[in-house]
Amino acid sequence: MADQNKKNRLSQRGIEDTLVTDFADKHRKTYGDFLQLKTLLSLQKTFQDPAQPDEMLFIIIHQVSELWLKLMHHQLVEVRRFLRQDDFGPAMKNLDRIKAIQRQLIAAWDTLLTMTPADYMTFRHALGNSSGFQSYGYRQIEFILGNKDTSTLKVHEHDPEVMEMLNAALTKPSLYDEVLQMLARQGFDVPQELLERDFSQPYTGDPRVVKIWTEIYRNTDKYWDLYALAEKLMDVESLFQRWRFDHATAVERVIGMQPGTGGSSGVAFLRKALELKFFHDLYDMRSELMYNQGA
Repeated sequence: MADQNKKNRLSQRGIEDTLVTDFADKHRKTYGDFLQLKTLLSLQKTFQDPAQPDEMLFIIIHQVSELWLKLMHHQLVEVRRFLRQDDFGPAMKNLDRIKAIQRQLIAAWDTLLTMTPADYMTFRHALGNSSGFQSYGYRQIEFILGNKDTSTLKVHEHDPEVMEMLNAALTKPSLYDEVLQMLARQGFDVPQELLERDFSQPYTGDPRVVKIWTEIYRNTDKYWDLYALAEKLMDVESLFQRWRFDHATAVERVIGMQPGTGGSSGVAFLRKALELKFFHDLYDMRSELMYNQGA
């Protein structure tokens, strides 16, 4: 009997007397109130009745990914603001957080791939023409990172609110545009036409800026903050490319080379994104640095 009582004691933690348990007072917020859990957890609506087993998986993976994208965009806006103030420390801290968020996004593909082609076939038709390409959260990130492709706005023309938000993002300086402004304030000879350009157009690199980065990389002790910033930007780019690659790989594993639900060519369309770059100067600088070193 004593042994049984001991076993029961060990299997129950109980609660402490100081723990707040009375929430009848409306001024006391619960965890659920703070996170609006009743609203959040009611948003996972399956497509069919009865639902197919993997519909919930599909919905939650994509909803969670949209939340991570929202946070990533928020942090990118913060980095842009800190760069505008030449505030390196907070900018670096936020870039590290962005990289951690990107790893969460990448890890989501592993969970999604527990869904087999046979599982997906049971509800794919219910998606209609919906597609991840239509994610305006993703589009905001592409715009702030510099991929200012106005043709992508066509899928949002039906939604004036989203169009207003994306058009505003399109015309603002990208993260790298702010880096160029910062380089100019640091005394580097950044061409004026690059500082006053039309920010709704993509920046594709400039040999004069490549020379600036080459100087920075040849004198890392002198320009350590700028050197470290450039490497963190490349980390973000590399993780973004890995996310794109894993996306294409996951799609191929599930649907093969079939067209996507949104009307794209599917995997072939996703693979084209792997050719896109955000920080062209930082790539070109590497070729310049290695070529001159070899010479």
